[in-house]
Amino acid sequence: MAKKLRQIAIYGKGGIGKSTTTQNTVAGLASLGKKILIVGCDPKADSTRLILHAKAQNTVMDLVRERGTVEDLELEDVMKIGYGDVKCVESGGPEPGVGCAGRGVITAINFLEEEGAYTEDLDFVFYDVLGDVVCGGFAMPIREGKAEEIYIVCSGEMMAMYAANNIAKGILKYASSGKVRLAGLICNARKTDKEFELVSALAAKLGTQMIHFVPRDNQVQRAEMRRMTVIEYSPEHPQAQEYRTLARKIADNTMLVVPTPLEMEELEDLLMEFGIMEPEDESVVGKAESAA
Repeated sequence: MAKKLRQIAIYGKGGIGKSTTTQNTVAGLASLGKKILIVGCDPKADSTRLILHAKAQNTVMDLVRERGTVEDLELEDVMKIGYGDVKCVESGGPEPGVGCAGRGVITAINFLEEEGAYTEDLDFVFYDVLGDVVCGGFAMPIREGKAEEIYIVCSGEMMAMYAANNIAKGILKYASSGKVRLAGLICNARKTDKEFELVSALAAKLGTQMIHFVPRDNQVQRAEMRRMTVIEYSPEHPQAQEYRTLARKIADNTMLVVPTPLEMEELEDLLMEFGIMEPEDESVVGKAESAA
């Protein structure tokens, strides 16, 4: 029987360390002998640079603009091979201020499918997706049933948790008509108060797990300055072991759920319970709304 290709989307708010977490985890999976394709679905096109040791590769949308049509592209024009034989593609986005960035995601995934990029030897496809914007284009990996397994990178910061809850709402919307499921929260620690407990509590309320708590360590930034993952830059460092552990947990994970997103009041209650949001913040919000 042919092995099942696991298609995983990693969502999370901008600046949460989503692309860094994805690439370090993929390096961990590659070190376990897994065959992987990364599809960068963030207009910044920074989803593959640590694997490729490059500033940024040519994106699908860059080349479409250059050549006028997607029909003139070849797979080798947009797919590069990096550390651990990981295959890397960046969808790219429109020129700033013009068009919908989500269109690049749709164009890129359709192109990859048509050109046979999803080969039988692959174990995983990772989609690295911007999570602040739950628009149609960025929802495409879950809406079209491409990715069935979703991980959300978050922290104990208020806006990261708001974004995680919003993404859970997006998953819930498409879960009824397809196979998309929430597979867990990855806490990319920011050293906020009670962070482990808070993210664990949010995971429980969403009906999922905090699959791993990634501690904050400057070795990640040191590796990034050399455009490398920690696993490649300093394989013996404790932080490299954290990503290997996360990679193994993802490889072994079978807990895929339809999430139970929180209402805004519930989320604010949770934040207040852990002291992230002061009770008086609520009255400030109320006053601002009534003033408006």
